Amino acid sequence: MSWKIKNYLQDLRAMEEGAQRFAPGLRHPVAFIYPNVYHLGMSNLGMHILYQMINARGDSACERFFLPERRLMDEHVKSKTPLLSIENGKPLANFPVIFVMLSFEMDYDNLLTVLDLGNIKLRAAERKEREPLVIIGGPCATFNPEPLATVADAFVIGEGEDTVQRILDVVYSASSKAERLEQLAQLPGVYVPSFYEAQYDENGSFAALNVKAGCSAPATIKRQWVKDIDNYPHTTAVMSSGTEFEDMYIVEVARGCGRHCRFCMAGYCFRKPRPRKLEQIIADIERRPARTKKVGLMGAAVSDHPQMAELTAYLAEHKIQFSVASMRADMLTPQIAQALYASGQRTMTIAPEAGSERMRAAINKGITEEHVRRAISIAAEAGMRHIKLYYMIGLPGEKDEDIAETVDMILRMRAEMDGLGSKGELVISVNGFVPKPFTPYQWASLCPVRTLKKRFKMLNDGLKKAKHVKLITESLKETVIQSLLARGDRRLGELLLEAHESGQNLKSALKQHGLDAEEMTERELAVDAPVPWQHLDMGVTMAYLRLELERSQQGKFTPMCFDNCRRCGVCREAEHK
Repeated sequence: MSWKIKNYLQDLRAMEEGAQRFAPGLRHPVAFIYPNVYHLGMSNLGMHILYQMINARGDSACERFFLPERRLMDEHVKSKTPLLSIENGKPLANFPVIFVMLSFEMDYDNLLTVLDLGNIKLRAAERKEREPLVIIGGPCATFNPEPLATVADAFVIGEGEDTVQRILDVVYSASSKAERLEQLAQLPGVYVPSFYEAQYDENGSFAALNVKAGCSAPATIKRQWVKDIDNYPHTTAVMSSGTEFEDMYIVEVARGCGRHCRFCMAGYCFRKPRPRKLEQIIADIERRPARTKKVGLMGAAVSDHPQMAELTAYLAEHKIQFSVASMRADMLTPQIAQALYASGQRTMTIAPEAGSERMRAAINKGITEEHVRRAISIAAEAGMRHIKLYYMIGLPGEKDEDIAETVDMILRMRAEMDGLGSKGELVISVNGFVPKPFTPYQWASLCPVRTLKKRFKMLNDGLKKAKHVKLITESLKETVIQSLLARGDRRLGELLLEAHESGQNLKSALKQHGLDAEEMTERELAVDAPVPWQHLDMGVTMAYLRLELERSQQGKFTPMCFDNCRRCGVCREAEHK
């Protein structure tokens, strides 16, 4: 083993608290990959939750793997040191089962790199009887696993707390790999891609995904979701000073979102909204490690928790510093803003998403400019000098006039800050919209790159003379790749593997096959055409998504989820369980 890698692992272990290490041979070894660097991976709460649950079984020892930092990547290759676990420095190839948490499309190639470094064959079909099973979960696996169907032995569709336990029961009890896969395919929320075959029409368009002859796998895989999240762990498992949230104790306060934002995959795939009980949240906070610097409140819609005021009042009263990733502008109150300021937060982050009233109506954001103005005023009165606003451009139906209105809105918000005497910075973060499966915009095209470039320039030109306004934009190259992978099929997955193995990027590999990445993303999908993810059931019906697309085009508002609502299909589905 390289001494540099050995010292690096020792240093990581030394700055951690809460990691569990078990002597070899006492428990079944289970590998857990987050396909990005330690700094980012250890900030993922889903990984912490499953790490706790796997170890709590009593028969399993979970060990973590991450993408090596750039300075160590060459060291692995040069020294021929395989990828090693944080806990015991054990090679990845020595684990019979490997779980992967896949949250972002840009981590697909990172996963292939991690498997390469761990001496794991990339194609599931090439991995022999005694080689590891690779099981991929997380948001990307849930909404469209097809680009990695060649790599994975199985996918976890939906939330994994119960599914991962059932998978391990099968892995430990079955006598052969074939038997394991057959039994895994029968589990709710588990998709075994080798039992299915993709079909394409004479034009090369995706036509269907059918169960192979002789296989007993289900035609449709239902995504799993936790009905009572208070029954499961929901906090940081391992404290570390080397994460995005240094020594912050993360507590999940709610899961799911019922706001019906039409661009948001999480709002549809992880519906319905489920707040945790206030007393359990407080009990977790009271049990936090002594080294905790701050408590982070985590959730898709933190500010929608019905007892957010009581929770923040408790934190303020007990002088517990805390933070939230962002707040809905219409949910910010003076009490919450003051509590955040007392906790050291100096920047209020708000996501209007679109600058024109027309586009905010189209995406069903439910926030007005007045809401944003009032939130800035509340933040300033509490002492927060800086404001960060998130926007998207390239949304379906967007026009140049909407970008001009976005510029005008930003300038008005800057003027609002100046009028309040705030000389803090107004940061504007802008990303290109990416159409995602299981949203009303799943059929939309990516806005042409030339148009996105023009609209980014409109923003830059309109704001360049404004004082104390900072514009941050995302790489359009990444926007194109995200769009390709989000809605790709198995053929794109093969090209992803080809690109990785040849050291090319995906766009170059496509070009060698006469395909243009930008042209591929700019095609609209017919609403009645088959899609590569149609074998998955999120509970939300396609009819509802089509209706929401029509309502978007008409600028009609859809109210958020409420008790006894039966619109989208999720709660109706739950009644029959």
